[in-house]
Amino acid sequence: MADRQQLSERIYSAMAEDEDARVCRDIPEEACNDQPLAFTLQLLSQILTKIGDALTSSRLVLAWMLSSLGAPAVYIAMLVPLRESLSLLPQLFVAQAMRVHPLRKFFWVGGSIGQGLCLALMVVAVLTLQGNALGLAVIGLLALFSLSRGVCSVAAKDVLGKTVSKSRRGRLGGLAASASGAITLAVAGALLLVPLLAGGEPAGGNRWFFAALLAGCAVLWMLAAAVYAGVPEVAGATEGGGNAFTEAIRSVGLLRSDADLRHFVIARALLVSTAFAIPYLVVMIQQNSREGGLGFAALLLAEGLAGLLSGHLWGRWSDSASEKVMAAAAGLSLVLMLATLMLNAVHAPWLGYPPLAGLLLFVAAVAHQGARIGRKTYLVDMAGSDNRASYTAVSNTVIGLLLLSGGLLGWVDATWGTAMVLLLLSLLAAAAVASAWRLRPVN
Repeated sequence: MADRQQLSERIYSAMAEDEDARVCRDIPEEACNDQPLAFTLQLLSQILTKIGDALTSSRLVLAWMLSSLGAPAVYIAMLVPLRESLSLLPQLFVAQAMRVHPLRKFFWVGGSIGQGLCLALMVVAVLTLQGNALGLAVIGLLALFSLSRGVCSVAAKDVLGKTVSKSRRGRLGGLAASASGAITLAVAGALLLVPLLAGGEPAGGNRWFFAALLAGCAVLWMLAAAVYAGVPEVAGATEGGGNAFTEAIRSVGLLRSDADLRHFVIARALLVSTAFAIPYLVVMIQQNSREGGLGFAALLLAEGLAGLLSGHLWGRWSDSASEKVMAAAAGLSLVLMLATLMLNAVHAPWLGYPPLAGLLLFVAAVAHQGARIGRKTYLVDMAGSDNRASYTAVSNTVIGLLLLSGGLLGWVDATWGTAMVLLLLSLLAAAAVASAWRLRPVN
């Protein structure tokens, strides 16, 4: 135990990167001495799950997997809305049920184990099922995976707010994004180069390949659960617990009574444009590619590189001005979408040119990283220990409803084309810049 404490002290001092590494702001006094260990264990668990997230991305990996294995397109279309909305919608009820327990880290542990088990069962489905049966199994397991993910989301912000000081929370998320981006980049490079050096095609279409990928990610979530169980968490407030449904409905009233929360939720809702833009950008690139797209490994490379290079920078900036990070990320996404629309109007085949396409995807991923890190840091810093779980749940439930309505973009795409979707998303991104810029500083 002493060795683990000393190691965490060294890691924390190196990661804090300044002489004020012992700062304790907005956390209980009894948590100060354990902050290095809490920071280190949460950083490691986040790295593990973020690697898993990148390697099981619904908008890329699972969609590519179902397409390669011949599952009907209807299941592929359900992947992103299902994964994103089901991880958010139930959080209002989860937060209230969690409220009666003074220690919340074990909710995260249970949710992480649940996600790992779902991926392990997907391995069985991939190796034994085909067609409709495969699509239905993956969708069903993804639904359970997303519900488990929602439990982790509420618990993570609550535990983070009790164990890691302000001015360190954004840094933790940024470091996790950079580290996971580096490992994702290495995996993507291996998928791209090793088969080519062996005289074959890049990996990405073999049933056993996807089974191995899912199995590896299942292990990552199990390891993350084991690591997170060791986080030194102090007991939190339990006032406000009770009947989950009654208390959840009451929590919705925060949007009316709390102007800061209401403004944040509006800004965050507009920021979904940074996420929605990526799959439509991929579609536009593939439509103009002479070689059928960049390929699975190349798309992973762009996302991994974005996390590696931008995560830590976004995180450090978020610790001092998370609202400005949200605005900057939205602005970067806006510029990207307008540039893509301009290229499409001037000479669409340029979008299929691999170096340019890779650059566009890289910038899109950088913008999305900034939006995620900025809004997570802002929410944790804005809330207090007595209302952090409720703030998180209310915000995520509203965004979950919005994500379900994102299916309308598919109708716009089918009716007026992908360019019109990007134009609408660029308008949302412009509104996100203005809204985020006016948020009250909380860091």
